[in-house]
Amino acid sequence: MDMEFLLREFTENPKRIKALVAGVTQAEARYKPGAKTWSILEVVNHLYDEERFDFRVRIDIILNRPAEDWPPIAPAAWVIQRKYNTLDLDTSLAAYLSERRRSLRWLRSLGTVNWNARYARAGRSMRAGDMFAAWVAHDGLHIRQLNELHRLLLERAVKPYRPGYAGEW
Repeated sequence: MDMEFLLREFTENPKRIKALVAGVTQAEARYKPGAKTWSILEVVNHLYDEERFDFRVRIDIILNRPAEDWPPIAPAAWVIQRKYNTLDLDTSLAAYLSERRRSLRWLRSLGTVNWNARYARAGRSMRAGDMFAAWVAHDGLHIRQLNELHRLLLERAVKPYRPGYAGEW
């Protein structure tokens, strides 16, 4: 595993996310293109909760307490239960960025890590390295989602005109 690359991506991804949120109004942040899609604000708050309750917790369990069950999470349900779309964008972004800094400090504090350490409980089998790879990839999924939301905001803003000449999306 190329830890130098993964740690660089993991460190840079919050800057990318911050850039994709920069200049977005509260109304734009709450825009949902469909009933089953997320807004920019929901994506940011999802990232914040995933940072606190998912990846870091699970890697810690894999490395240090592999006989322990993972605590339950409900990312899709939390979007509604925790009313992400009613929150303040700047506050939400700051909370996510702070939590990512905490994750970076935690990762760097681990020292030498056995990334092959395995969690095998409740029908799941996953190595610590798989979970870290998924954490970095998870950022990329939501960076792509934020880009797509920006494109949809653009398409809405330019009506009745179309941006198709720019190229296929």
